[in-house]
Order: sequence, then structure tokens, then C-alpha cells
Amino acid sequence: MASESSIRPESGRGDPSRWQKTVHGPASEAQSERREFFETPSGVRLAPLYGGAADGGFPGEYPYTRGIHPTMYRGRFWTMRQYAGFASARETNRRFRMLLESGQTGLSTAFDLPTQIGYDSDHPLAEPEVGKVGVPINSLADMERLFEGIPLGEVSTSMTINATAVILLAMYLALARKQGVATERVRGTVQNDILKEYVARGNYRFPVRASLRLTTDLMAFCAEHAPRWNTISISGYHIREAGSTAVQELAFTLANARAYVSSAIEAGLEVDSFAPRLSFFFNSHNHLFEEVAKFRAARRMWARIMREEFGALNPKSWTLRFHTQTAGSMLTSQQPDTNVVRVTIQALAAILGGTQSLHTNSRDEALSLPSEASARLALRTQQVLAEESGVADVIDPLGGAPLIEELTDRLEDDANALIERIDGIGGAVQAIETGFMQREIHHSALAWQRAVESGERTVVGLNRYRVEEDDPELFRPDASAHAEVLADLARVRAERDSVRSSRALERLGQVARGDGNLIPSVLEAVEAYGTIGEICAVLEGVFGRYHPPEGI
Repeated sequence: MASESSIRPESGRGDPSRWQKTVHGPASEAQSERREFFETPSGVRLAPLYGGAADGGFPGEYPYTRGIHPTMYRGRFWTMRQYAGFASARETNRRFRMLLESGQTGLSTAFDLPTQIGYDSDHPLAEPEVGKVGVPINSLADMERLFEGIPLGEVSTSMTINATAVILLAMYLALARKQGVATERVRGTVQNDILKEYVARGNYRFPVRASLRLTTDLMAFCAEHAPRWNTISISGYHIREAGSTAVQELAFTLANARAYVSSAIEAGLEVDSFAPRLSFFFNSHNHLFEEVAKFRAARRMWARIMREEFGALNPKSWTLRFHTQTAGSMLTSQQPDTNVVRVTIQALAAILGGTQSLHTNSRDEALSLPSEASARLALRTQQVLAEESGVADVIDPLGGAPLIEELTDRLEDDANALIERIDGIGGAVQAIETGFMQREIHHSALAWQRAVESGERTVVGLNRYRVEEDDPELFRPDASAHAEVLADLARVRAERDSVRSSRALERLGQVARGDGNLIPSVLEAVEAYGTIGEICAVLEGVFGRYHPPEGI
């Protein structure tokens, strides 16, 4: 951990004129800002930055408290990346196209639970969940349908997938090849953060250490063959959704990230060969100021971890790039229109905190899959904030405010103390295997729930300001989609070269029993139209299945 003296260098040692001349000026000349100058509606000119350096660093400078880019949103807005996936690949493709036509600037894919755990859609355990919370992907044929008419060389795609991340990424890369796009050109992110599944979400398949092997293999493969792909998005989002505090979200996320970096280094990777492609995924909750401070503290902590603990030399290895999603757990099924206000506050916190991309939840998040109208309104929320509020015209506009700086320091100190407790247990993997992280989250979630039930904490429309309501109109996917998915799966099995797929699956098992990189073998199985269920069955036959600690 960083020493106390390195956590807070003497204030005021940063020189704004030096930063303006040597950092911001050259950056804005290399890539023009959105406007020649920025001003308020009253004609007041706005400087790029107000206040001095935070911890001796300005935007684009170590330790990046005030932002990872010298121009931040004056150069370009954050990526507006709405999460979508439901019913079938064809239905989701239609939603993707609607979002892109509405001005969305990146794709984000939600997968159904069977896909996340590695069951084909016709597995008995899969049937009730097919297409419910995401798109079902059984084989490369489904991936082809999902991105039909969408050139993978021109769009960046985020895929929220973990236990089966290597399989879904292999399908995406195989599809890129079929489109004539070299894997070196493909851009996007795969979540690939299995540790938080054991801690907070529960969508795991294989034991912890086998899953770490898959994660590390993917990082190594992409470093060589898909260098523009973000190989992991270390997620605090689900940790927070499970009931953690902001401090726990910070500490557990960064502790998990340290475990991934250590695993990659132990596998023989040089830190600067993979660290620039690491990314993060955070939650944005209701408390505006704490959330802004959390994002600022996260950047500072990660920069120090990478430079001081792991010895990274490339400044890109020090920068914490993150996606944010507004807090679904804070939305209510009662008076759902109030969720638009909550989401706006949460989105504002993410923007003020310097996010690189953002998903805003829909007003009906607590009720059902979002309707097309709700999904469009959620995107419009971001567009109004970007284009009309002025919040993007000044870099780190809350930086220097005593409240924000004090909260940033306090969250960092408390998160560092919690990371030290994890280190005392033996690190993140041991803290997960013993149930430490899980129990800490459970305690925080219980405290929150009790405060809501007692009325100590107000939730508008839930425990105060209640009204009688009619049953809301819910979005329901096409009921015929399930049968369509099963028919597509049966067709793949009937029409593929069964000898080729069987041999590819057999070779995958052989590699899994050794210590070679698994990704080329997974890619071979995918290109032979092996299904996600078949591939996971082979891997489970070698690795076994994870069982949580007793009492968790």
C-alpha cells in the first residue's frame, strides 16, 4: 500500500500555468476541443479548469485525481453506451439498431442467465430464464444474427459476461474475421471479472483458480492478437448492487484488480504489456457528492497501486478508465416516473466524477425489461446533460471544493484500510474463498434494509410520499422468441460439420488438462459451431464446479 506521505503531497505545488502550457495546450492543439471557446448563456467565458492541482496532479497527470485526459469532455463527450439484450439475437439486433439511430455511440450487450453460466437454451435448467434478462447466445450463429448489419470494425462493443467470457469473446472475434475485420482492429470490452461473481452476483461455473486461468489466458491472447480490446472490466457495480457501501465498492474492486494483475504477472506477462487495457466498471448511487469523490479516489488509488506496487512504467498503465451504470437497486417499482429524477442525479455524479462511458437505467428498471420508449428516454437523459447543462464544459468542476476534497481523502483512507485487512487474510482470492468479502457486503446490505424499513432512510414513493397507483404497463418480449431460439439451436446442431466440432471440443479438453493458453482452442471450437453448453461441459469435466463456502 502507498505510504501516508505519498497519499497527500504538499498542497499547492502544482502550477496551473505550467499545466496549461505544457499539457492542456498541446492536447487541445493535437485534437481540437468541441468549441473554440466555452461560455455560459450569459456570455461568461469558462476556463478549462478551476482550482489548483489535486495531490500535485492536474487532469491528464499522475495521479489523475482530476481526470485521466488533459481536456476531458471539452475534447469529446463520454461514450453513451446503453445496455441492451433480451428475447433473441434478432430482437436484440433490432434494439441495437434503434439505439444507434437515436445517437448512441457504443454498444453494450446483456446476456441471459443460461449464457452467463454456460448452458445451452434447451438445457432443463435454462428453460425458465431463456431471453429474460439478456440475449441468449448458444453458438456463433447467434452472434452472427446479433450483429447483422453492424460492421464490427466501426463500432465498439461492451459485453457483460464473466464465467463464459472467453467463449463469447471468441465468438465475437470469429464473427469479425467472417466480416473481413482483422482482430487487431476490433474495439470493445469484455467484463471478464469472475472474482466479483463469487462475492456479489453468483453467476459462476468453475472454481476460483481455474477461472483466474481463463481470465489470464484471455489477457495474454488479446495482448498479442487483439491489442485494442479491453480484456477485463473489473466491476464494483455488482458489489454495490449487492448492498455494499461506497468504501467497500472501492476496496473490494481494487483488491480484486490487484489479484488479476498479480495472476497475469505470475503467468509470465510483463505488467505494461496488459495493464493499459484494463478497465473498470462502477456504480453511481444517489448521494451525489460521495459518488463524485469515490470516482476521484479510485483514480488516485489505482495510479499509485500500479506505479508504486507493481512498478508499471507506462503512464497508460496508471490510468483508471471506467464505465459507469446508474444504480438499478436504488430504483423503485412504486411511482416509476420518479426514477427518471434518480437516474439523472446518478448520471450527473458519474459525469462530474469523470467517467469514460455511461449507461443510464430506464424508468421501468425495477419492473421489467425497458420498453423502447423508456430506453430512448434514458439515452436522452445523457444527451440533455451533455448538450444543455454545461456540466461538460469545465474539467472536474467540483475539484477544489472543500467538501469534495475531504470526501475524496476520507474514502481513499477508509478503502486503503479495508484493503490492508484483505491483505492480512492473504489477498482477494483468499478473502473470497473464506467468505470475508461476502459477509462484509451482507452486513452492509442488512443495515441499509433495516434503515429503510424503520423509516430512518427515506425512499420517496416507497416509505414516504406514497400514493395509490394503477398497475403499470410492462414491456413484454415477443412470446414466440423462445421457440425461435430453440429452433435456431437445433438447426445449428443438425447442419454443422459434427466431426469437425467433436474434434475441436476434444482438443479443447486436452489443452485444458495441460497449461497452454486456452483461447486458440476455444476459438477453434466456436468456429466449428460448438455450442456454449458443449464448451463449458468440456471445461467443467477438467476443472470441476465451484461450491461456495458454508454459511454464504
